Amino acid sequence: MPDQATNARPFIFEGRPAEDHWTMIREPESPLPDAPAIVPLAAWREEASNRQRAPLLGSDTELTPELAAELANAPLIAIDFPKFTDGRGYSTARLLRERFGYTGEIRAVGDVLVDQVFFLTRCGFDALSLREDQWLEDALQALNAFSRAYQPAVDEPEPLFRHRLREAVREAETSMV
Repeated sequence: MPDQATNARPFIFEGRPAEDHWTMIREPESPLPDAPAIVPLAAWREEASNRQRAPLLGSDTELTPELAAELANAPLIAIDFPKFTDGRGYSTARLLRERFGYTGEIRAVGDVLVDQVFFLTRCGFDALSLREDQWLEDALQALNAFSRAYQPAVDEPEPLFRHRLREAVREAETSMV
């Protein structure tokens, strides 16, 4: 049955408010609708060639090289956060981007809160389907909560200390001339 609330959720794509054209179907019925639908991984595998289907990965999904190869041509990959305290989805997104080179849309779904959006984007999520009670305006502000990040991540692979060191060397070189 379609998760109607998902389409009413605040939705951000690439840092901007967007309209979500995909329907979340957590428990597939037969036949599936003839419209873009995010379905559990097992249902997606049955129709993997259908570009109107996208896989939903549970937080307990083991991302093997074989699975990553299957997912490579998915139009998007949705990663479920069953509870905001379950951080396994961050690792899944980061592995998809950094280890397996996935360049398509990675979407956070489920119990996604404003407090998480900055960190989700750092790990490789480019689409965020927020929980129904979250405010879109607050989420957009939270995306820019920090002007710099110390740690390397998908969005900035160079740690801040290396950037600062390079700048210091550059300044020293120009002052010697």
